[in-house]
Amino acid sequence: MYAYCVIEYPVKTLDKTFTYIIPEFLRDKLKVGMKVMVPFNTRLVHGIVLKISDTCEDSFELKEIGRIEDEFLVLNKELLMLGKFLKEETLCNLITAYQTMLPSSLKIKDQKSDYNKYEKYVLLNASILKVEEYINTHRGKKCDLLDLLILKGEVNKKDVDSSIVRELEKIGLVKIEARKVYRINAQSKEVESKKLNEEQQYVFDTIKTNLNKNDTFLIHGVTGSGKTLVYINLIKEVINGGKNAILLVPEISLTEQIINIFYDYFGSDVAILHSGLSISEKYDEYVKILEGKIKIVIGTRSAIFAPLENIGIIIIDEEHSDTYKQDNTPRYNALQIAQRRCFYHNAPLVLGSATPSLESMARAKKGVYKLLKLNNRAISKTMPECIVVDMSEEAKKRNFIISEELDNEIKNTISRNEQVLLLLNRRGFSTIITCSNCGYTYRCPHCEISLTYHKTSNSLRCHYCGFTKIRDDICPKCYEKGLNFLGLGTEKLEELIKEKYNTKVLRMDADTTANKGMHEKIIKAFRNKEASILLGTQMISKGLDFPDCTLVGIINADATLNIPDFRSSERTFELISQAAGRSGRGERLGKVIIQTFNPDNETIKAVKNYDYEGFYNNEMNIRKVLKYPPYYFIVAIKICSKDYKLASVEASKVGNYLKKNVDSTSIVLGPSTAANFRLKNIYRFGIIVKYRFDKDLKKVLKDLDNLYATNKDVFLEIDFNPLQV
Repeated sequence: MYAYCVIEYPVKTLDKTFTYIIPEFLRDKLKVGMKVMVPFNTRLVHGIVLKISDTCEDSFELKEIGRIEDEFLVLNKELLMLGKFLKEETLCNLITAYQTMLPSSLKIKDQKSDYNKYEKYVLLNASILKVEEYINTHRGKKCDLLDLLILKGEVNKKDVDSSIVRELEKIGLVKIEARKVYRINAQSKEVESKKLNEEQQYVFDTIKTNLNKNDTFLIHGVTGSGKTLVYINLIKEVINGGKNAILLVPEISLTEQIINIFYDYFGSDVAILHSGLSISEKYDEYVKILEGKIKIVIGTRSAIFAPLENIGIIIIDEEHSDTYKQDNTPRYNALQIAQRRCFYHNAPLVLGSATPSLESMARAKKGVYKLLKLNNRAISKTMPECIVVDMSEEAKKRNFIISEELDNEIKNTISRNEQVLLLLNRRGFSTIITCSNCGYTYRCPHCEISLTYHKTSNSLRCHYCGFTKIRDDICPKCYEKGLNFLGLGTEKLEELIKEKYNTKVLRMDADTTANKGMHEKIIKAFRNKEASILLGTQMISKGLDFPDCTLVGIINADATLNIPDFRSSERTFELISQAAGRSGRGERLGKVIIQTFNPDNETIKAVKNYDYEGFYNNEMNIRKVLKYPPYYFIVAIKICSKDYKLASVEASKVGNYLKKNVDSTSIVLGPSTAANFRLKNIYRFGIIVKYRFDKDLKKVLKDLDNLYATNKDVFLEIDFNPLQV
């Protein structure tokens, strides 16, 4: 018998199956999807078995499989298929696709650690008669322990004296047994089921009648309309029908909130998968899913690969979020993977958002998706009042950061013992450090990016490659004390707010949430009213529910609006609308203050009026004229090299090749320098291909990819439907 394996090296030239003889001692054990050790050149390497056959077409001498590396980990038929789909769609290596599906503790590599957690128990190791004979002839703590074991059968070793246990173990009366336990053990509570309102009931009933069909539903529900309650009821229905469910959320901060809700309803039937877990916790959760002990998986993007069997529904909350698209190899979109898995299981896919992506809404309007609406909030009857402040007028009053309107509202809100949420989508203290004497600006030595000053660590940091240096007081060019710290980040805003309002402030950004558990800690503290103000980046804008938050302030609404990208207006509308939705979710009415230098901008006007349809129609007209999604598909090709001239020359060659070989209806733009031209000492040129129906494009790109696979000086990055170009 023969096994066809893919090996651990993510190299294009080795992206194929290698054939090995299955030795006699493995023939009854080996299964497709298992992790094995196989000889390759002069060493043993890891691999995954993709096929087992009685025949072999290879004519050269074959080697035998060395051993099974992990009998427990077996990629099932669906996940093996999904890996091939991922390779085809993103042009990644097959082994890279499989690595992406696995938690770090189970990736195809040397697994030297035992990630299982054990608890030790003391049990009787002799007959009751023999134990009682001992008790009758002895006295003391050893007899007390034996009496306890006769009564209970076992005790946790940590609850008894270890020296007594050792003595009894030596004479054969007791034994110690190690048992595997899980680090996360949730228990359900007696939760009173909330009744669905009329809109929610209609949405639920519509999807319920299609639970065994492969349809895609788009729930367009305003912020606070109770989409989560609909999700809970749908999942209950699926579980009652004997099937399982996956729920994706865009941010780790959201998983903490929604997981607690689902734990209350479903307890230990829930597993969680996200990057905030420790390696051991991820291992535990993954093992529970593999063992079939789980009915619901909740997590961020990578949770879409959970090895869950018999899926009855997949739900993607905040489906518009950029975080569902991975920006490194393999560059997949979780929505696309979800569609594939739902097709495989003949199950519905449910997308939910207050601000659906233009692509999703376009599909819904064409009837590809089924559109369902929640037009009203579940508790409060009205959306928060939205006020736009012209910061060009405020600047004349010397109000550069906090406008007079926002200042008054913050003071009034705090005086009423209510809470404030402030959004500034830029972390750090200062975004530009420049010398007033000579004009020198601190830039990353590896990237064409200004360094950001972080005051808490007194360091200058590159947010692209991670380069860090301690701040100097003297300019490194002219050696004068003339450094200016310009620009505004969340760290600087926090300092200003604390000084201005003399109140407890919490900050939530990539810096304050770097340590494990900090998302949950900050959210819990704010919900418990340990602070009056929560400020942060986009991670505070989606899905969070604070009943006492009645004011939201958008500090700089133009930050995302002025980015040179075709999606900048859509991102701005989504971000501000989602942040505005955090206000007035309880019984009290909310208010939103939007600070902008562009009050007449169509996107800002649409946000102010909660006019998704108006924004959608206006933006779609622009996209149609400029031939951008959803009217055209896009593929972005980056040509990268450490040598600037070489990158430039090869970019021209790639551009010419594409122009000659793509369909005449497709549009090739470039090459030109990429938006971030130099990153980590790599020069990057970009080419964009816009296409509608180009059946040969995938083959052309594969040929290009293969052509550069062996080039050590130049490499290509190919990204289908990128989020940013």
